[in-house]
Amino acid sequence: MFRHDLPGPEWFTADDSVLGVALVFPLRGPAGIFGPTCELCARLAAEEVNRDGGVLGRQLRLVPVDGSGTPREIADEVEALVDLGAVQGVTGWHISSVRQALAPRIAHRVPYVYTALYEGGEDTAGVFLTSETPRDQLRPAMDLLARERGVRRWFVVGNDYVWPRHTARSARGYARGSGGCVAGEVYLPLGTQDFEPVLRRVERSDADAVLMLLVGSDAVRFNRAFAEYGLHARCLRLSTLMDENMLVASGPAATEDLYSTAGFFASLANRDTLDFHGQYAARYGVEAPALGSLGESCYEGVLLLAALLRRAGTLDVAAIGAAAGAVSYEGPRGLLHLRDAHVRQRIYLARADGLDFDVLTELDTRP
Repeated sequence: MFRHDLPGPEWFTADDSVLGVALVFPLRGPAGIFGPTCELCARLAAEEVNRDGGVLGRQLRLVPVDGSGTPREIADEVEALVDLGAVQGVTGWHISSVRQALAPRIAHRVPYVYTALYEGGEDTAGVFLTSETPRDQLRPAMDLLARERGVRRWFVVGNDYVWPRHTARSARGYARGSGGCVAGEVYLPLGTQDFEPVLRRVERSDADAVLMLLVGSDAVRFNRAFAEYGLHARCLRLSTLMDENMLVASGPAATEDLYSTAGFFASLANRDTLDFHGQYAARYGVEAPALGSLGESCYEGVLLLAALLRRAGTLDVAAIGAAAGAVSYEGPRGLLHLRDAHVRQRIYLARADGLDFDVLTELDTRP
């Protein structure tokens, strides 16, 4: 649904002094756990862009759209905003099923910056992607855990939609490449409450590691059930979607031997991350939702969209695509460049340590 807490109804109409951007992020459901951070980070970036003079002589204004409905409903809502002239761009974190429904409807009309880690392979003209893909994120993490922890048998537990299923397909090849295998796979509806049947299957599989491809609160419930079942004593976990909000919600008793891989961790002690912490705390206070990779991606989505428009000097999608190869921007993940519509970035492996992540190493993303 559209957010109606914005000042007045004027954002539904075209305004030459304003550049409207639909911010599509989850307000409900499993991913709603990190929705508040997504919105706050995107707003922080928009304010930064506007302090620097806006985009194409216009002030950037975010139009929040709930990204937790059905893909068709969300695509209908965003397309309606484009039709009304209320938005000239789209960004945000939402699951791949939503991206697949949305991209064909709007990407040829307005630039679309997708910020969620995803399964790879998106090549729709007008779509630009800021986050991780399995080749750079999952492959080196599985290789490292095979070398350092002796992992040979993996078990995949994922939600039942395109990102987990396609990522698991890649994981089978990565496991074989390091001398192992995927010993089992289970896919569950979003919002699953009972994980005991899955845990019994993991136990019977004699897996060394579980690859978690679960979203938000589903991953939180799985972590708690996993620990209560006692599997943490015999089986490590690796997630490519586990931020600080999900870690805190899981609790320290439920995250022993849990690894996460991402391009950003709030505990990274580098200048870019520390600066971002300072900006976020100064704007929202110490009680704000915890920073994490998923919310931070929405900050980068706004920065990349602004950089694309500034480089092209126009709202024309074809011209934006033609100029995209020369686009770079600087944010909490450092100075980043676009290549083949994807942002190239450093990727890290971290291990849960209480209510925080201990970043162990930067992963080798070379082919």
